[in-house]
Amino acid sequence: MDLASQIYKRKSARKYLDDKIDMGAIKEFLDNVKALTPEISYSYKILTKDEVSLKTRWSAPYYLALYSEKKENYGVNLGFIFQQVSLLMQSLDIGSCWVGMGSVKEKNPEFVILIAFGKSNDCTRDINKFKRKNLSEISDFEDEKLKPAQLAPSAINSQPWYFKHTDEGYDVYKVKHNIVKRKILGKWNDIDVGIALAHLYVSNKDTFKFEFKNKEDLKGYEYIGSLKI
Repeated sequence: MDLASQIYKRKSARKYLDDKIDMGAIKEFLDNVKALTPEISYSYKILTKDEVSLKTRWSAPYYLALYSEKKENYGVNLGFIFQQVSLLMQSLDIGSCWVGMGSVKEKNPEFVILIAFGKSNDCTRDINKFKRKNLSEISDFEDEKLKPAQLAPSAINSQPWYFKHTDEGYDVYKVKHNIVKRKILGKWNDIDVGIALAHLYVSNKDTFKFEFKNKEDLKGYEYIGSLKI
């Protein structure tokens, strides 16, 4: 299954059909999906639009409700896991979109975020239609190996990831926002970094390694972990 190729045409879908979906392939994939931090427990539920509360102007027939214990970097872990699922859906002609402005009606303190999904005729685009920062803006120097991360989706297209080259690979950071942006994007940007790392993983499955180390932040950036690809 070539999930890496989906990166270069995936579009966050906001127009959906009401067609029913066989969830078998999605559930089977989730049974075997790679976690970034296996010691953080997480879970998911597949819900209908009647089981969620939304602040969006659009809706989808189905939603993945994502839950996690609130350990350090839990958001990065969720983004990493479920962006792989999003790419799988894309390969099955199922559109999806991360939904920060939504919640589940059945309250659960471990709830984190929703992913809308369903059959869609509006879930692909040409690569020249992506609006993203240049590679030189997301790293200390331009590096084509980081192209999959460059194309990752993020909350309001904030693209908060930054990569610093090391002898072993890369140190990974996220942007430090001012207090106003932090209130809006703080939690979601951890998920965004996980999404970018998922793109690098599916593009480098045989060589991908990630670990959390004790390293200092950079000016304007917060250290997340260290990567080899």
